[in-house]
Amino acid sequence: MIGTMQADRNARSGFLLAALVLAADIVTKAAIVGWVEYGTQHDWLPVLNIVHLLNRGAAFSFLHDAGGWQRVFFIAVALVASAFLVFMIRRPGTSRSEQMAFGLILGGALANMFDRTARGAVVDWIDFHWGMHHWPAFNMADIGITVGAALLVIYELFGRKQVRETNG
Repeated sequence: MIGTMQADRNARSGFLLAALVLAADIVTKAAIVGWVEYGTQHDWLPVLNIVHLLNRGAAFSFLHDAGGWQRVFFIAVALVASAFLVFMIRRPGTSRSEQMAFGLILGGALANMFDRTARGAVVDWIDFHWGMHHWPAFNMADIGITVGAALLVIYELFGRKQVRETNG
């Protein structure tokens, strides 16, 4: 009973984290759309620009110019991925670390799906660069997905082994 209550609390934490990523992404994209003219660049720091770009593709603008079918495809992928992530967060054997990571990824997937549904494309606005070399622009949803994926890798490499040794 106590283990089930703890698992439910951990799952709620994962969903709360997803909601926070989703909210942060929606708010920041609304600010960019409202205050930054499309296609413009504002130097903010020596290595950071604020931009307003639309990405009709996926990471690194994959399939950006595919002709329009990719919007429905990426919405479908986000729906399937989101259902899987909800399942993983709620699954009894999922660790708290994994639930947090899945929550970050879920929030990012939902946020970018929301953008594709509402705007037809994803608003990207963070532009890191070193001199003339620019990383592809991204947003808060992408940060949630990337940090969540990195946490899963770290957990798989170090955390799961530690859990096995503790329960051993």
